[in-house]
Amino acid sequence: MDSENNESGVCGCCGPLRPRYKRLVDNIFPEDPKDGLSKSDMEKLTFYAVSAPEKLDRIGAYLAEKLSRDVVRHRYGNVVIAMEALDQLLMACHSQSIKPFVESFLHMVAKLLESREPDLQVLGTNSFVKFANIEEDTPSYHRRYDFFVSQFSAMCHSTHEDQETRTRIRVAGIKGLQGVVRKTVNDELQAIIWEPQHMDKLIPSMLFNMQDSEDLDRAGHPNTPSGAGQDGEENPSALAENCFRELLGRAAYGNMNNAVRPVLVHLDNHHLWDPNEFAVSCFRIIMYSIQAQHSHHVIQQVLNHLDTNNKNTPRVRAGIVQVLLETVAIAAKGSVGMIQGSKRSDVFTFESECTIPPNLWLGPTVLEVFNTLLKHLRMSVDFELGDSSRRNSASSVSSVRGKESEERIVQNAIIQTIGFFGGNLPDYQRAEVMMFIMGKVPVYGTPCHALDTVKIGHQGTKRIQTMLLSSLIMVTSGFKSKSMAAALPPPFLDPLFSISLMEDSELRQLVFEILHNILDRHDNRAKLRGIRIIPNVSALKIKREKISKQDVAFMKKHGQQLYRHIYLGCKEEDNVHKNFELLFTTLAILTIELANEEVVIDLIRLAIALQEMALNNEENLPMFIRCGIMALVAAYLNFLSQMIANPPFCQHVSKVIELRNMDAPYLLPEHIFRDKCPLPESLDKEDSQLYFQTADMAECLAGPGYNAERLSIPYVPQVTGEERLSRRPSFVDTVSLQVDIISNSLPEKSQLAEEITFETLKKAIDTTGLEEQERAKRRQVMEKFQKAPFEEIAAHCESKANMLHDRLAQIFELTIRPPPSPSGVVSISAGHTQHQSVPVYEMKFPDLCVY
Repeated sequence: MDSENNESGVCGCCGPLRPRYKRLVDNIFPEDPKDGLSKSDMEKLTFYAVSAPEKLDRIGAYLAEKLSRDVVRHRYGNVVIAMEALDQLLMACHSQSIKPFVESFLHMVAKLLESREPDLQVLGTNSFVKFANIEEDTPSYHRRYDFFVSQFSAMCHSTHEDQETRTRIRVAGIKGLQGVVRKTVNDELQAIIWEPQHMDKLIPSMLFNMQDSEDLDRAGHPNTPSGAGQDGEENPSALAENCFRELLGRAAYGNMNNAVRPVLVHLDNHHLWDPNEFAVSCFRIIMYSIQAQHSHHVIQQVLNHLDTNNKNTPRVRAGIVQVLLETVAIAAKGSVGMIQGSKRSDVFTFESECTIPPNLWLGPTVLEVFNTLLKHLRMSVDFELGDSSRRNSASSVSSVRGKESEERIVQNAIIQTIGFFGGNLPDYQRAEVMMFIMGKVPVYGTPCHALDTVKIGHQGTKRIQTMLLSSLIMVTSGFKSKSMAAALPPPFLDPLFSISLMEDSELRQLVFEILHNILDRHDNRAKLRGIRIIPNVSALKIKREKISKQDVAFMKKHGQQLYRHIYLGCKEEDNVHKNFELLFTTLAILTIELANEEVVIDLIRLAIALQEMALNNEENLPMFIRCGIMALVAAYLNFLSQMIANPPFCQHVSKVIELRNMDAPYLLPEHIFRDKCPLPESLDKEDSQLYFQTADMAECLAGPGYNAERLSIPYVPQVTGEERLSRRPSFVDTVSLQVDIISNSLPEKSQLAEEITFETLKKAIDTTGLEEQERAKRRQVMEKFQKAPFEEIAAHCESKANMLHDRLAQIFELTIRPPPSPSGVVSISAGHTQHQSVPVYEMKFPDLCVY
């Protein structure tokens, strides 16, 4: 034992005097390396190391020294034996003294990895993987794996000439990275592995090998790992995917951003957004591998990346949006929890209707998602319109059209993402999103802070309106609200109805489809599809419930607004077949969901008013529109009469429909909406049997339940409070009116005594012409502020302001100055007070004061 303690002073050539651990190490190496490791001598060395664990560090140092010499001298047989001995010692010894031995072991592995021989690199990697699978009792405070991350990453990108050798090196590199991950992610002291400098090497190395696969369909079903079978053990793509999944599955809350960011950078550097099949497969793997509560981190990262690439090509932006849609879809399905709870790795089932768990979206994250998507939607419209405006100066018209179609791809992808995301939110959040999107829709006559419609013009405004309303249709699809007042609050309902009055049939169609999604709480719309005379409504098996008190209050408050916009929507001259279908469905759903006895009477009055409008034709409507309105009234009254189950009412409606079938088929929906239906030259008012009579219907509804007397009161569209406010005269007009009255003398008696006749009163209450004038005036003002230069607008506003100040000065002068009197007036001139008397005969009195 004295020789072992004084080993540093003993000559190395004296074999008997060498330390025992050196003799035991030397004995494991046979004379011929081909014979392999001597098992009996290895057992002696292992027994000695277990019995004297304090010698482990010296054994490791000596083995490292021998291995370094053998590597330099290319004695690869001895290198293999040394590594095999180290592996056995690692597996056999579990003591506190193993820490210094591990340092020697890692030093030897690093030597092998630094060599240029593929066999040695693979040998060192295999030893490191065995070491990574050993669970240590105590953590290591000083051990670092920076070198191994760099070296294994370099091996993953091997470009060796021989394909088989290249595959071996890449597989070894991936296995090494997997060993580093397993060794570090569970060790709190090794959290440094999640830092960007390491993730920027780990993640791209895995993605590079996944991308290099010839068959990307392996990721098409991301629930089944590709490397699960034996064939995947030596497949770099499958192995890299397994490692990628394992790394993401171990990522904690604070490490998600560092794990996802390198993926986005890799996709950018390798131009993998167009086409984006690989990008989609990567994010499928990410979303299926991470914990459910971390999903919003991934979505936020993709949104930020979309902001970064806001000026990139349309196809790149469309690829990013499609990836975002995929991540949102997986998050909505709640697939992670299902996967973790499944016993089979190859079978996964999803619920058809699921919502995003509320814990995925904290704070304003939901609105941030929609705000970002709407911002990019607006930018895409700007790009599209900018390209079309330069069409004349472009070198190729086809290239410009191609760019427009590419922007349409971006816009459609954004709309699908908005709709899918919003449609899978809980109802309380979906209502907020509906309000948020509606606030972004530009509406004429209302302030819109989100979108500047002056720059994009009428075409761009309509384009944005169409796309936002389309996204609202998807968001409101399947929306079920117990109270209609909560689903249709005034801040949402008023701008929606404002759009329904626009002179664009497509926009009006979108508005009614949104209304159907919200009003139809029992999914009856599919049964009512298509405007037609339904022979037996009971066969449709319509679902309905008794109207609640909240809905009754809603109809009392907003019913007239609904009726008015239906009435005005019917007489638009650009209505087509689909518009009448949607109007019929709207009336039918109102009857099913919100109609009590009072509402039924109001709806019948509305139908009669529509019939009178088509007959009188005071607005010179086209014959197709008049016949379409007649067909709409017939189809709806047929539906309503059967819904309220009133036999006399049903008989009256059926009788009118039968007569129309014989004498006037163009007044029925089955005929008028057919292609090339012959139209009459005029509608004969005298033939009363072809039309629904108010008196007959009132007689049918007489009795308990219905107030049939109200049917005799003609329906007149009521102006809502908001529209009255819009018609309120401005302050400038009021002042000018007052000044005119004051400055001018009183009118003559003949003017005051103007004859008041019935025609005068009729003109006074007739607001039809005023509505058209107001609409034309509003359109002219909007066009002026969109097209006029800034200097002209500023000069116009300045002149109005000056006129206002002048009129105010005149008013103040008249009100402050005292009236003339015989005693005189006091005037101040040059600082002196002067009294000027006014004779009574020179004073002018109003005619009413003189007798």
